[in-house]
Amino acid sequence: MQRVSVDPCALPSREEEIWVISRIDAPRTPVASFDNDLPICSMRARQTESDALVPMPLKHTKVEAAIKGYLATVDVTQQFHNPFNSKIEAVYVFPLPQNSAVNEFVMSIGDRKIRGIIREKEEAMKMYEAAKRGGYKASLLTQERPNVFTQKVANIEPRKQIDINLKYYNTLAWRDGWYEFAFPMVVAPRFNPAGSTAGVGAVPRGAHGKSGQSTEAQYLRPKERSGHDIALRVSLDAGVEIEELASRTHVIRKLRKSASQFEIDLKDLDRIPNKDFVMRFRVSGSKMKSNLLTHRDERGGYFSLMLYPPDSMKSLDRKPMEMIFVIDCSGSMNGAPIRQAKAAIKRALSHLEADDTFQIIRFSNNSSQLGPRPRPANAANIRLATEYLEGLSGSGGTRMIEGLKAALDFEHDPRRLRFVTFLTDGLIGNEADVLSAIHERLGATRIFSFGVGSSPNDYLMDRMAKMGRGAVAYLGLHDSSTEVMDRFFERVSHPALTDITIDWGGMTVEEVYPARPADLFVGRPLIVTGKFRGDGEHHVRLRGKQGDGEEIELKIPANLNAPDATHRGLAAVWARRKIADMADRAAYIPNLKLQENIKTVALDYSLMSSYTAFVAVDSSARTAGASGTTVPVALPTPEGMKYKTSVGN
Repeated sequence: MQRVSVDPCALPSREEEIWVISRIDAPRTPVASFDNDLPICSMRARQTESDALVPMPLKHTKVEAAIKGYLATVDVTQQFHNPFNSKIEAVYVFPLPQNSAVNEFVMSIGDRKIRGIIREKEEAMKMYEAAKRGGYKASLLTQERPNVFTQKVANIEPRKQIDINLKYYNTLAWRDGWYEFAFPMVVAPRFNPAGSTAGVGAVPRGAHGKSGQSTEAQYLRPKERSGHDIALRVSLDAGVEIEELASRTHVIRKLRKSASQFEIDLKDLDRIPNKDFVMRFRVSGSKMKSNLLTHRDERGGYFSLMLYPPDSMKSLDRKPMEMIFVIDCSGSMNGAPIRQAKAAIKRALSHLEADDTFQIIRFSNNSSQLGPRPRPANAANIRLATEYLEGLSGSGGTRMIEGLKAALDFEHDPRRLRFVTFLTDGLIGNEADVLSAIHERLGATRIFSFGVGSSPNDYLMDRMAKMGRGAVAYLGLHDSSTEVMDRFFERVSHPALTDITIDWGGMTVEEVYPARPADLFVGRPLIVTGKFRGDGEHHVRLRGKQGDGEEIELKIPANLNAPDATHRGLAAVWARRKIADMADRAAYIPNLKLQENIKTVALDYSLMSSYTAFVAVDSSARTAGASGTTVPVALPTPEGMKYKTSVGN
């Protein structure tokens, strides 16, 4: 298959746009009952008097985040200084959230502030290198991965300081009624397969170039510290009542200012940047909630509509379901993977009710199914299905397209919610053909994908679920198929709102993402982002079906005359969604000039990407002498990781 070259930054993170119902091997759903003032393993974060202090160019990082609704605006200031007797270039490899939209960059030298400019990456690198050779103070920010960046600061004079400020916007992850704000603090060592050169290498401090990777992070040895610390403050305005707020990673101070507002900052003892800061707040409750954010600038108006589900819909009678199970019986599924998939389907069958119907479709080199049409979920048919499953084994190729066509092509019963559930490792090379078939045949179907085994094709699982307005779950070889399937049914059996349509009223909208709203399920909100024209105060009318088909209408106020500075980050968030949409379409529409289109959007909205970079040059004065020694900022080994096994000797 021809791979389409697209910006990795354009691919939306699973946390942002893909609903992951279950990944038992990495649970992150918060619990309500814990003492927020007690850190997790906080003693390991403390430095001791016996630790050797290693001079490093990065002295302090200050993070100030403002959260409004589900949108975070984050200012990061990195304070670089030169503790040596000659001129240096500082190089710092650091993380940011995968879905961050970095669009402001400022270099400060004393009272002077030089605003960075966005350029195509190669051009920005040439500008920086020319300034460095010429003795000018300069800085360059490049993206190595969607969540890994490199900051370079050239010609820092002895005992002098240069501050770098960058601003990014990102949307918060949503996990079963809790929003999650995360600020990653350290790049963790990564495994790079033999022969690879484009990875992120991990080496001991001073072992420059030993990893053989295009990006390299150095790590402090045991009993070494650099003195680099971090201060973090969060101003939170959820727009709706906050029911709980907590951090399980750090010791925090929190001040409640109103029902929907908090101020949060780190306590002094927990400021070593060796673990990610994660803060969660819960806004779900017994009622459906909504919020509409708007922003207008010289390019037009931008909006984001959020609809939060209640925390439970179990009191409502659910609409009958048509469950289509598609099971991969190819050779790669032989043994434990297919046993897990069959056990999960058996568990799902036990959840079906009398008015539901089901079908089982198997595929390998070809496809076959349990009869010509879905069967009523009675005891006799479920026994027949169990016997059919027992006879399945893994062999042959993975002609997934055959199973997909069989699942989507037969006539749908409009009285029932139709769920097509794929259980597969997804280890195919023709992902584009599968996604194209979904695009052509989807109709009213919702697609839910289960990635089975130890290394399923995450990309395919996620894209199928996103295109199918469904969700993804992962079923590892040692996971409980009962737990995974129970969690799945708990979420999808009682949707809060289906078949959603939106009447924008006096708002004239365009380039709305997603173009087709997904269903509203307990555990996942509906978020719609787009551009608008018009002014005044209006009402957006959102209609859908609830329970067994009852029509529901919600009126959401829309004030289009909000001040221009309100929710400034919406423009960048919209641009990211536009880029993500182009990247998704590349999967099933060939010959698009997506690289150029993505680059154009990134430049127009001053966004970091694999094709663009920020550069700032102070041309007011030259520093004396050569360009100086390059000093990489050595990182602490992340909390919980062993230096010897993760970095080596």
